[in-house]
Amino acid sequence: MEIAGSVLSHSLTLLADASHMGTDVAALGLAFIGARIAQRREGAARHFGNLRWEVLAAMVNGLALFVIGLLITVEAIDRFDHPRVINAALLGAVATAGLVVNLISLRVLHGHHDENLNARGAYLHILGDVLGSVGAIVGAVVIHYSGWMRVDPIISVLVSVLILRSAWRLVRTSGLILLDRVPAHLRPAEVEHRLMAVDGVTRVHDLHVWTVASGLIAMSAHIVVPDLASHPGVLRLLEHEMSHMGIRHVTVQLETGDECVGELCGDAEGSGTELSAHQGHAHHHSH
Repeated sequence: MEIAGSVLSHSLTLLADASHMGTDVAALGLAFIGARIAQRREGAARHFGNLRWEVLAAMVNGLALFVIGLLITVEAIDRFDHPRVINAALLGAVATAGLVVNLISLRVLHGHHDENLNARGAYLHILGDVLGSVGAIVGAVVIHYSGWMRVDPIISVLVSVLILRSAWRLVRTSGLILLDRVPAHLRPAEVEHRLMAVDGVTRVHDLHVWTVASGLIAMSAHIVVPDLASHPGVLRLLEHEMSHMGIRHVTVQLETGDECVGELCGDAEGSGTELSAHQGHAHHHSH
């Protein structure tokens, strides 16, 4: 509807809004597929990889927003130099209808947009549509009463700036997750301090903290606990400390001596025990 209206009214603002709404369908479909794949339970190794589909889908959504914003800006610059005659009445009617649909969609997503990156991406898409529709309505009013056609590309640029800003946030967040960066609200030094505070722990090394997917932070570490008999109890305390920091997936290799250093610590000679805890379930592997 909006595409036909943009062609008939010659409005770039309406065309931008229509293009943005068109990508929403693809974005929501991609988000749905990503969420379905992420929910598969095909073993721990594949499950961790599947969780990244959600983040990858969010990245694609953000890149799509970037492309749309840039195309709108380029076309707006051209139209500012060569303004088109716009049918204000048709522009306003189509934009109002689009605004009603977008507000309904926004209401449905409200309250869920912080659940994961895909939900946030979908919410940003719809929010951009709402802003585009509002901008088109404002443009229609200005053109109807003043006849100033350049307001159309001006509003289009303003909408594209908002789109690009949202796109940058989404791409940056998903990109940091794909790069296994430490979550912004956590510091490795603080995590190490909490681990060292557990009774029986004498040393922590090879500590890694990263985000697997939205809401799932993981950590792994080599931790020296000289008393072998205390390892099960220490593991429970370590998991408890990490849960207070929002770290849900904990993998710990417990060692009895300080002679083992470096990333290949688990392959070194000497007694050691690897204990892994994931969401409250402990697994024991003997070396």
